[in-house]
Order: sequence, then C-alpha cells, then structure tokens
Amino acid sequence: MKTSFNTGWIVQPNVSIFAQLADTNEAKAVTLPHDAMLDLPRDPAYGPSTGYFSGGSVAYTKQFDVPDEWRNKRVSVEFQGVYRDATVFVNGAYLGQRPYGYSPFRIALDPALRYGETNEIRVEARAHDDSRWYSGLGIYRDTVLTVSDLLHLKADGIRIATPDVDDERAVVEVSTILQNEGLSTRTVRVAIDIVDADGRTVATGSSPATLTAGETATTHQRLYVVSPRRWELDSPHQYSAQIRVTDCEETFDEDCVRFGVRTLRLDPAHGLRLNGTPVKLRGACVHHDNGVLGAISIYRAEERRIEILKAAGFNAIRAAHTPLSPAALDACDRLGMLVVDEAFDMWTKGKNPFDYSLAFPEWRERDIEAMVAKDINRPSVIMYSIGNEVLDAGNPLGARWGRRLAEKVRALDPARFVTNGISGFVATISDILPMFRAEVGELSKQVGVNDLMSEIGDLMDRISLSDVVTDKTEESHSVVDVVGHNYAHERYLADAERFPDRVVMGTETLAKKIDEIWPLVTGNSYVVGDFTWTGWDYLGEAGLGLVVYADVDSAPAQPQAFPTLLSWAGDIDITGHRRPASYYREIVFGLRTAPYIAVHRPDAHGKKATAHGWAWSDTISSWTWATTPDVPLTVDVYSPCDEVELFLNGRSLGRRRTERHVATFEVPYEAGTLEAVGFDGATESGRSALRSAGQVRAVRATADRVEIRSDDSDLSYVTVELVDSDGVVSTVDDRRVTVEVTGAGVLQGLGSARPVTEETYTSGTHTTFEGRMLAVVRPIATGRIEITIVADGLDPVTVTVTAE
Repeated sequence: MKTSFNTGWIVQPNVSIFAQLADTNEAKAVTLPHDAMLDLPRDPAYGPSTGYFSGGSVAYTKQFDVPDEWRNKRVSVEFQGVYRDATVFVNGAYLGQRPYGYSPFRIALDPALRYGETNEIRVEARAHDDSRWYSGLGIYRDTVLTVSDLLHLKADGIRIATPDVDDERAVVEVSTILQNEGLSTRTVRVAIDIVDADGRTVATGSSPATLTAGETATTHQRLYVVSPRRWELDSPHQYSAQIRVTDCEETFDEDCVRFGVRTLRLDPAHGLRLNGTPVKLRGACVHHDNGVLGAISIYRAEERRIEILKAAGFNAIRAAHTPLSPAALDACDRLGMLVVDEAFDMWTKGKNPFDYSLAFPEWRERDIEAMVAKDINRPSVIMYSIGNEVLDAGNPLGARWGRRLAEKVRALDPARFVTNGISGFVATISDILPMFRAEVGELSKQVGVNDLMSEIGDLMDRISLSDVVTDKTEESHSVVDVVGHNYAHERYLADAERFPDRVVMGTETLAKKIDEIWPLVTGNSYVVGDFTWTGWDYLGEAGLGLVVYADVDSAPAQPQAFPTLLSWAGDIDITGHRRPASYYREIVFGLRTAPYIAVHRPDAHGKKATAHGWAWSDTISSWTWATTPDVPLTVDVYSPCDEVELFLNGRSLGRRRTERHVATFEVPYEAGTLEAVGFDGATESGRSALRSAGQVRAVRATADRVEIRSDDSDLSYVTVELVDSDGVVSTVDDRRVTVEVTGAGVLQGLGSARPVTEETYTSGTHTTFEGRMLAVVRPIATGRIEITIVADGLDPVTVTVTAE
C-alpha cells in the first residue's frame, strides 16, 4: 500500500532543545511539498547566487496514527527531495539522514514505531552557503508512505527493458526483486499484465518464486508485445506493467510501473537515433525551482512547464544541475520530452564553502544509485550527466572520479548514454589562467570595467580552443559516450579530425549564439544537439541576464545588485510568458515563419549599458510606451526571410535585409499599429503586428484549467493582465493587485516576472510587471474555489475553479 504522506505537517525554525522550551509561536501548518526559504529574509550580505536569500534550518513534524495491525508489516517513508542535510527522527529516535538535497531516499520507520498509538516524525533540513543558485529549503518534493507485507516487492525493485524491438513485436523484460523479511520459507507467484494506453491487456506472464527467511530474490520474465506502439516525441505512448505478488490467489503486494517501447542508437555517422530516426536535441537547461512557487515540485507545475517548453520548440531538457524530480519526469514521459538527467554540480572540489563536495566521496555512489533507480524505467530519459563544470575534470586524478561515476552508471543502466558537461575554461582555470593573466590586465586598462566581461568572453573562447585545454580534458572526455561542451561550440569542428569517434553536444551554450551554433548541429552528424542557458528563468544567480543602464558620466550600474532576484536569462520567464529570445530561437530552429517584433526600451537611448554574456537584447514585444511622440525607438524584427518591410499605421517605413535573422529599424514613436511583413523575393511569407494599448480599463483573469483534481498534485494557474477597452495588454501602467482565494483552495503563490524586486511570492498582494502577473491556486478539498482579483482603481473580477 502506497499513499501520499504530504498532509498534516507543521514547520518551524530548527533550534536547540533548550530554545524549544520557549514558545515563539513560529510553527505553521503546511502541505508538502513546501519551500521554507521563501519565508526567510533577503539581505545584501548573502549575495546574488541564492537571490540574496539567507540560509537557515527548519524542522518539519507530523503526527500520524499507526494501527496495531501494522505490527507485522514493513512501514517506510520515501522522501523524493529534502534540501539539505536531512535528518529523520521518529518518536525522538534517529532513523537516518541524507546529505544531498536532490536524491530521493527511504527511511524504514519500524524500529521506532509505537503500534496502536499516535506517532511523531520529525525531519530537519538545512541550507547555508552551499548552492550557486536558489536551492529552496525543506521537504520540497513529494513524500510517500509505504506499508507492505513482510514478503514484499523491494523498493525500486522493478526494472523494465525493451532490448529487442521491431514492427512485429517488442521483447519486454521485467525483473522483479522480492524481499522476504519473515521467519519462514514462502513460495509466491509474480503475475504481470502489460496494458496499453487504451486499457487493453497486450501481454501476460507469471512465475513462482521461493524465498527462504531473510532472502532476496529476483524474478525475470520475458514477455512479447505484438505490433508495439513506440514512444515518440509526437506520440509518447506508454504501457503499464501491472505486477501482483500472490500467495494462494491472495494478492498481498502490487505495483504499477509505466514504461515506453523505444530504441536508442548513437554513433558519429548518424548521431542520435530514436526508434531508428535521427533526432537533433533542441535543448533547454532547466533549474529545479518553479518560479513563484519557489523550489517545490508539484506535478501540475512540472507538467505546465514542459507543455510551454515544448510549444516553444524544445524537444529536450537538461537538468541543471541536479537530478529531476519524479513529478517532472512523469510530465516528460507523458508529453514526449527527452531528458538528460544530471547528477552533480561538483565532485571533490567545492564551489561554495559548505556544498555537497564535503559529502561526495562518501555518498556519491548512493546518490548515483538513487538517480538511476528513479529514471531507469522512464522512456524520456536518454542520457545521464555525471557532472557540470566540475573543477576536477582538468587533471588525471580528477578524471578518475569521472571514470568511476560513468562505470557506476553503466553497471546500473547499460541501456542509456553518459555525458559530462565540461567547461574547458573552468576545468583548467588554475593551470591556464596565469598564462593569460597579463592579457586580462591589459584588457582592463584598454576597455575599462564596462566592456571587460565581453572581452573576456572572446578570451575564454581562445582558451577553450587551446592545446592545453584539449590535452588536459582528453581523459575526462574519453570516459563518457557523449562529449559535453559548455560554452565551447568552437570545438565542434576543431576536434573532429583529432577525435573522429567523438559524439558531441553543447551541454550549455549562450542564447545569443544560437544562430552560429544550430548550423553546426544540423550540419554535422556527430553533433547531436544544443542546450541553451537557459530555457526557463529561475530564482538566484540574480541578474545573470539583466541589462542595466547608467548615465554616461556615472559609475556603471550593476546587473546583480540587491534586490535583484531572478536570473533573467531564460527564453521563458518564471510565469511561463515567452520572451523575445524564445521566438528568435524558434525561427533559427526552422519552426516559425511569421516575423516577430522586439522593441528596445526608450530608456536605453543616451545611456551606457552593462550586461553579462548571458543577456539577450533588452527588448519587449510591445508598442505601448509612456514617452512623447517622435522619440526614436529601435525595432528589431526577427524573421527567417530575406527581407522585412515595416509599417506604422499603414505607412511603409521601408524594407531591410535580415542579417542573422534580424532586420533593424529606427522608428519615431507614434501610437497605433506597428506591422512587420516578411518577404522572400516578391513572395510574402508571414506577418505580425503590435497594437498600442489605451488607458487600462479592466483586469483580465484567465485560468489555464477551471476543472482540476482535488489532490495535492494539482494546481490552477490564473494569468492576470491589465487591459484596455479592446483587450490589449498595457505594458506601462503596472498596478498592485490583491488576490483572495476562498472555498476549496488556497493561494499557493503570487508574483510577476519582475527581475528586480523586494516583493515576496507568499503575500496576497503583488505588483504586475509589464502588465502581467500570475496567481497559483492549490486545492485543499472537493468543491468550488473562488479567486477574486482586485487591482488598484479597477473593478474586481472573480474566477471560479472546481476541484473534483
């Protein structure tokens, strides 16, 4: 029996036993998953990496009843993710711990249970100077309670493989691990039904298994599915293996595992093939947080994100830089999104004083085992990444760690591939930087601080191409199946002659270089894909992609200065709204023919800009500006066409040829309609237009789904927009908005995509950004949920959602 263990928890600061004697009334009731960091203060002293959130420690407690009939059962709780250094106690007794914040783990509760009584579980979690991004804090992924017979299916003990597939039939191998923790020998039968997505049983099998007391045994059954339906990107068909363990026809344990029938092949001549067809990975790096929800992983949040990423043209995601949650993988399996699941951001050399490098030597194998066990039956997962820009990768002893990790993964799952996202610059920085230090110093004298970052970017490219980097990273690259390059697409062609058997991909690249990178991917079979930094914006690494301005005579502005909260480097912002880079990428991918209009902000004129290399242009797709008429605005039109003609209120402003898929115009501002038309020769291939918004007259609130499930895995996303009388969103008249939720739901999160803010996502009031914001509602019971939205100076609106 498996049931959700998410409800009935209380969270409070984790303090000493002596401090607990004082009642501070800081405890509050929560439903998991929960992120306690959102309630912590932000302070400039904590730096931009975590979004200026302070660290801390919290304790979760839950009272739960244990009936007397569980006395001869096995009782455990699975924690799918606790950040970080989790310690678990039951009735005051220590039962286990997990240092890594991203690994699922199980705790057997039996040793400390009091049968026929109310029991207490306590989980402590800590976060302090241990992450390069917003990590969250607490039990931020699902928990599952399992109660089983003494003879039972081992946790994560079902492994399904499809080693031989053709159009006639698919061989389905099901391995099932049984554990007998009783005191006598038992013979049981393991029965398996393979059921397709329409509910039809397409294969069956069963086999007896005899286990002596204390024995663990594996049953292995080979079944055959006739005319199998493949798991494809556009038709991600899944089968279910329904497994029952019976004794004299009585079922005493069972489980259901979804899987897909698909094949993977990899070689330099054909690249990556899915079901025999070459596929290029149009990839997005994705951090684990869910925007205004913080770090929590709820199935609907993950599903919605994958839906939006897929609609924007991506077909693959790379977990950055930690293993994905089971909820996110469920969404990828169901929707048809390929996954590179990543294990670690560091090995033995830390990037923060108290990060996972302190636990890596002791815990690495257990954390690899947890990742593979979580992924092994999932058709979406095609590759494991053993690291990201690890500092160990540039020397022979460091490469040994990579070899151990890669071989551990292969031993556990030989059917998938292994990669490692290596930055040649980072991996060799301690050896190679002295060679270039003088040059960096000269650059700073020549161009000044403002331009130093972009100049160092060119220097980094040359360093990455150097023979020193090639030699020092060769062994680390040699232990994987796919060479992962971070910010080094220049190596794709350079390495081909020296390493003709390498298959490579861009595990992390700059969005602004996609027009250079994508032809390298499509034009070379051994380059299997590209993963941009980043597909979805995230909390922390604050200001990484922000463009800020200062007067010419002033000191340069700082993109990462407090209170910057968001990275602002995503194709898609934290509310799910696509930014200009997303449409440009779609055009480069060959998936969009209509032009896209991106307007530079008028504030940029006459000022000097500061930005890091991850920044896109500071543009927005809007023709609504609080500026005087005739002020010149720079307008970029993205198009796959040879030429673009721009019209303002019906008047042609001329044609421009596109360069790197962009045609640029200088347009005197005039409210109305700005329209772009793409031409290939004399043939029109598409058009798009922007309309100026008038005075804001109303709030428009739109729920993505008005009927949801009444459980802790579902959400309703309500988009809030400020519109004029014609329904056009005004991007220049932001207002404070209050959201009240009544009935069978609660407000789980509220916020906008504003990258620089001191507002929180836990309040019922927030200010719109460019005319938009997002309210996320979570059901707490069956029934109607009323969401009332009130914006300053406007009539309230109400949205009704039904939880069933």
